[in-house]
Parts: sequence; structure tokens; C-alpha cells
Amino acid sequence: MAAADIQKQTFYVIHCLLQNELDLGMVETDGPDDENSFDPVKIAYKLRELGDDYDERVIRPLMKNVQSAGANQVVTVFSDSVDSLCKMWVVERAEVDSEKHLLKAAITLGLFIKKNSPDMTNVVEVAMTGFVNNRLTNWIANQGGWVSVSKKNMC
Repeated sequence: MAAADIQKQTFYVIHCLLQNELDLGMVETDGPDDENSFDPVKIAYKLRELGDDYDERVIRPLMKNVQSAGANQVVTVFSDSVDSLCKMWVVERAEVDSEKHLLKAAITLGLFIKKNSPDMTNVVEVAMTGFVNNRLTNWIANQGGWVSVSKKNMC
């Protein structure tokens, strides 16, 4: 799968991930219900489970860093915060690929910020999409795309 296709899919996955679950329940996907077809709603649902496992004491200071960043610094601060969170997890679970840690950290931080600062959802969506596209597109492609990534055990 081409990088441009994955980046486009990433936009849809992150957008669905940060929407209210009730809103997504009303979305109908096009085409047949094939488990191997790209469905950003289903992928977002699986990724949301990944972001539910966190230690609030660790996440809260990172969220505050993003909240206090200037508008032109949010993407950089978000990226730095994800890297910081990821480094903590690598120490705990070195057997897990670093890209999985990055994806989990980005999702966890993004969902935590959305939950605690809903007014930042749009800014976080841009930051998350940029982060994943810049840092994880090649890894997602090597895994076989978003459908394959969402089917694998991420923790």
C-alpha cells in the first residue's frame, strides 16, 4: 500500500477515534462487511481499547504540557510528550516493537486530552494525524496497512 493511501486512511482513523462513540454508532460504512476492508470506524474502535490502559499520574503532566503550548507549538509538544510516554513504556515492555509503543502512546495521550479538554479535540486531531503520518506511515505499510495493524495484539 502506498504511503499516500496510508496517510489518507490515517486522517479518517484519527478523526473517527476522536469522535464521540455515540456519533460513530450512527455511521454506516459503505460496501460489504468484509473484515479485510478498510473501515475507519472499526479500526478506531479497536485503537480506542488500546488507549484505555494508562496511568493518569503519568499522562496528566503530559496533557498539561500540550494544553499550555502556544497554538504553533502544539504539534511539537504533542510529539515530544508521546516520545516521553513511549520511553517509559519501553523500559517496562522492551519486547514490544517501538512503533507499537509510539502508536499506543499517541492514542492514549490524544484520548486523554480529548476527555479532559474537549475544546482541544480539533488541535489534537491535527497533531495526532501529523505524528502518525510522520513517524509511523512506513511501519503501518510494512504491517499491511491499518486493517492489519488493528487486528494485531498491540500491547
